Amino acid sequence: MIQRVTSTTMMQASMRNLQSATAQLARAQERASGFQAITRPSDDPAATAAAIGVRGAQRANAQYARNIQDGNGWLSTIDSALDSTTKLLQRARDLTLQGANDGAMSPTQKEAIAAEIESIRDLLLAQSNTSYLGRSVFAGTSDAGHAFAADYSFTGGLGSVERRIDDGTTVRVDVDGSEVFGTGAASAFATLDRIAADLRGGGDVRANLAALDGHREAVLRVHAGVGARHGTVLAAVDRNLGDKIGLEAARSSLEDLDVAEVAIELSMREVGHQAALAATARAVRPTLMDYLA
Repeated sequence: MIQRVTSTTMMQASMRNLQSATAQLARAQERASGFQAITRPSDDPAATAAAIGVRGAQRANAQYARNIQDGNGWLSTIDSALDSTTKLLQRARDLTLQGANDGAMSPTQKEAIAAEIESIRDLLLAQSNTSYLGRSVFAGTSDAGHAFAADYSFTGGLGSVERRIDDGTTVRVDVDGSEVFGTGAASAFATLDRIAADLRGGGDVRANLAALDGHREAVLRVHAGVGARHGTVLAAVDRNLGDKIGLEAARSSLEDLDVAEVAIELSMREVGHQAALAATARAVRPTLMDYLA
């Protein structure tokens, strides 16, 4: 059956083709302006869902990076404090041995050693109250502002401070100060007080060497554990960076357009639009206005 094609039918078909070409050109221009493969979910629902998942993973990765940085700050601060503590205790031991030599030491010399021992005690107490970003690194979750009071009582122990550095790894970034310095009469501070008192009172300071050695061993033991945790956090830096690069590559493959591809598509749409304009111009019948022009 032969279907009659009128001029009106031709004009309607030409207009539809022109509208389609114009819409495709506008879409290509929109993609070219932002180089975005997905400007609305309907463009590619599957890719949109995948992109949402990748962006969620990127946000988690960024949070892990912040946690790693914070954890590194805590553990670096603790590492420095423990290193100083070890040196202070070693100096106290050397002075104690020196003061134990009764035959060669005068009362004045012993007084000078006792004064230095007390100075070391004060420095040790300051180390025990080391803080990072306003929080004591030896007091756990306590908000007291310090780990040890002037009477050597421990104010921490309420809970540990932890940082999640990836999906399955949480690292403790604080240290229980009571494990490092002891508490009350059994603390390193009290031991140094006894040494100073024995030096002034003529007591046997050698009796305190075992306690000093015990404090130093406790510090070294805790320091080793901190070093292991610090190594875990530092290793996470490279993993986190690698994950960040991989996630960005995945996001780009889903959302970003290739420059050459966009340029070719835009050029093709412009040619198609020009062809549709030309075809429409031929199909639309001249009017009286065209003759008057």
